[in-house]
Amino acid sequence: MSVEKNMLCEGVVEALGSNGEGIIKCGGTTAFVPFCMVGERVRFKILKVTDGGKIAYGKAEEISGPAAGRTEPPCPLFVKCGGCDLQHMDYSAQLAFKRELVENTLKKLGGIYVAVNGVVPSENIFRYRNKLALPIGLDGDGNTVLGFYARRSHRIVPADDCLIQSAWIKDIIAAVKKYADVCGLTGYDGETRRGDLRQIAVREIKGKFIMALVAARRVDVSFLISELEKSFKDFTFLLNVNGSTSNVIFSKEWHICRGEGRFEAEEGGIFYSAGAETFVQVNDGVRTKLYNRVLEEADEGATAVDLYSGTGLLTAMLAKKCGRAFGVEIVKEAALCADELKIRNGLQGKMFNVCGKVEEKLGEVLKAADGKKIVVCDPPRKGMERQVCERLGSCGADKIILISCNPATLARDLKIILEGGYKINSVTPFDMFPQTRHVETLVVLRRKDG
Repeated sequence: MSVEKNMLCEGVVEALGSNGEGIIKCGGTTAFVPFCMVGERVRFKILKVTDGGKIAYGKAEEISGPAAGRTEPPCPLFVKCGGCDLQHMDYSAQLAFKRELVENTLKKLGGIYVAVNGVVPSENIFRYRNKLALPIGLDGDGNTVLGFYARRSHRIVPADDCLIQSAWIKDIIAAVKKYADVCGLTGYDGETRRGDLRQIAVREIKGKFIMALVAARRVDVSFLISELEKSFKDFTFLLNVNGSTSNVIFSKEWHICRGEGRFEAEEGGIFYSAGAETFVQVNDGVRTKLYNRVLEEADEGATAVDLYSGTGLLTAMLAKKCGRAFGVEIVKEAALCADELKIRNGLQGKMFNVCGKVEEKLGEVLKAADGKKIVVCDPPRKGMERQVCERLGSCGADKIILISCNPATLARDLKIILEGGYKINSVTPFDMFPQTRHVETLVVLRRKDG
């Protein structure tokens, strides 16, 4: 039987895909249907057919025989908004899915057969995000809206709240809406490239807030700041003027409108300075668990090499634990922040920051890190360059620790490293992002002759 767009089909979910969607066989077609669970019988509508009819994407119309782990999604925007994938699963089912996702991805994409540990859970499964990036645009009638993008779309789903964000999101949205209305400003239209307000970004660091409004032109933000002061006390406010036609959130034009533009923060005994563009993991509790696990693997007296080190927070922790650490980071601004962090924490002579591409600097850093060493890699979602993986496979470090937010690129990179002189000691997922398909994974490798 061949399937066509808009056709109604029915079948039983045999497995879950990498995005958490149900996989259903319909004749010779494999259909991917979101918000289903294994064992459920689903009646669904075909929305798209690809690969000569072998692959289809559908929308569930009716589910019979609900799975034991199914629960009622608490968010009214679930299935409309593209932010969450798993609210229809109870938390134990979400953790089971993520463990199997990591294990199956390593097997299928890397040929790596390893028992994956249970997922380290998040204490908060809602209201856990310390970071907000909210687009501001127009609806079909030309009205200004704030919300989140629909799945696989740049269409904004209007929202007044988000259950995985901290509760302060409601005050942020209300203030920006009132500001736009009273001051006669409009959301930005990505197609016509017209409008005033593009995005509001907020980060909370232990009760302090860094807020940034992105606008297509220089606008007066005094009314918005006065509205925010009704709900927030300890915050700094920045205006970013981004008149480009690209989808990049921030431009290089910054204006500090309240406060100093940055905040001092502390993590694991390390003091650092954070701004609007500083990378910090979005889930405070799970970040602490993840970093503590890395430090447990870092031996005192060893030299640590921290690749893709950002602003140097983990590098500093490793320097403090091991006694000596090198950080390698390509972004100049981040490397400069790491140098400031080193001085602020009295780590001169223990912490060494190198600015450049990891693939170009790795050799000289490994040479400088003589003696017993441990390598920590926390690359972006796209993973590492092949030559980096090949060099790590023969680097001779006692341990290599990989931190990854993408099981697919982790499998690819890990396969190359294992072809060198290493074996897997443990694979542990961390649930940094409850209610979503995303998962952070920590892999510890040891030398085969170790």
